[in-house]
Amino acid sequence: MNILILTYGSRGDVQPYIALGKGLQQTGNQVTLATSVRFQDFVETHDLNYAYMNDDLLSIVDTDDGKDLMEKADNVFEIIKQGIKLKKQVKPANQALLRESWEAAQQADPDFIIYHPKALAAVPIAEKLGIGCTLATPIPMFVPTDAFRFPAFPNLNLGGWYNRFTFHAIRILTNMVVKEYIQDFRKEIGLKPVNKFDSIKTANGGDIPILHIYSEAVVRRPDDWPDCAQVTGYCFLDDAVDWTPPQNLVDFLEAGEPPIYIGFGSMSGRDPERLAKIVIEALQKANLRGIIATGWGGLKTEDLPDTIFKIEQAPHDWLFPKMAAVVHHGGAGTTAAGLRAGKPSVIVPFFGDQPFWGQRVHEIGAGPKSIPQKKLDVASLSEAMHEATTNQAIIKTAKDIGEKIRKEDGIGNAISFIEEQAQLSWIVRI
Repeated sequence: MNILILTYGSRGDVQPYIALGKGLQQTGNQVTLATSVRFQDFVETHDLNYAYMNDDLLSIVDTDDGKDLMEKADNVFEIIKQGIKLKKQVKPANQALLRESWEAAQQADPDFIIYHPKALAAVPIAEKLGIGCTLATPIPMFVPTDAFRFPAFPNLNLGGWYNRFTFHAIRILTNMVVKEYIQDFRKEIGLKPVNKFDSIKTANGGDIPILHIYSEAVVRRPDDWPDCAQVTGYCFLDDAVDWTPPQNLVDFLEAGEPPIYIGFGSMSGRDPERLAKIVIEALQKANLRGIIATGWGGLKTEDLPDTIFKIEQAPHDWLFPKMAAVVHHGGAGTTAAGLRAGKPSVIVPFFGDQPFWGQRVHEIGAGPKSIPQKKLDVASLSEAMHEATTNQAIIKTAKDIGEKIRKEDGIGNAISFIEEQAQLSWIVRI
């Protein structure tokens, strides 16, 4: 088959789709992956065909308004509020992404489409081409359930009715926002408008198959989900095979006890110096060695003590197994990497689904209670790192979960699901 993968977002929104694409290619399929141009080299380095998407939406994150979104939008209501402020910037970027997705499809001539939740054009394109598609998501954010709430909603502990309500509410809000884009796009590619738009339904009301690419050791598949929604396990991209660590990093690791990793990816907010200061002082207060990853737009550090080492980045599959614990923002990909390594996680959520993963890690016993970034200070971070490195129950649970995750074949399970769905390509036809 010719398979088109449409994805958009940060590196964590691209990496698992590259892993899946490589797996599909190894089983005899031709794969084209369309995403932001900032990740073109990343895609092509892994021998996948690349199709262009602009970088405009990601660039908004680097603006003051974008940093406000990350710092202030720690629940769905703040996300909506901040999203309204950015509407004028976001609308043309989204419209361009829809057109570029169609251009990618014309380039790839696919028999099947796999798409990330942000790839809004996928379903209309599949309908136009008369082919099958599946939504592949690293977050349980589409299928209503009594078991847990939509990730960005507050945890009110009101039971199953509230949990299910949150999914319906976010679908209504999302559909209201994107319906205009989708209707215009359908017209552009020669499709009739739909009377009732739903992001997880075909134009004729059929269910879109949904592939959840995370582990049931972290979030068990709810019993009340339909058969079209499945959980496969994580899709990991192992970069360590082709990576050589710098000698000074090796020397630091060998010079003492395993350190703690601290990295917040792109979530540095408007005051990265404040984060760096808290991290450094918390490590010293807890008497722990640390590795600080600055990452994309990340922490600024100067004059570090000998017990702290700064890196720009390193493959998580190489670095995390060598750590005593990992401290991060709770992005789906970094959370997966920490759990796979079998290391306790301290999560400092900033935005979106990150509080959900922080809660899940704590609930399954693989880390202490998460610390919202607004409440992060030296005392709370120091205490959490101390707990993560001394609490034997947490250490053992994290190790056990890591062993379970490493035994899973997320990519193989996902490919089996995709091959099955490809035989049902009529699902998107009218």
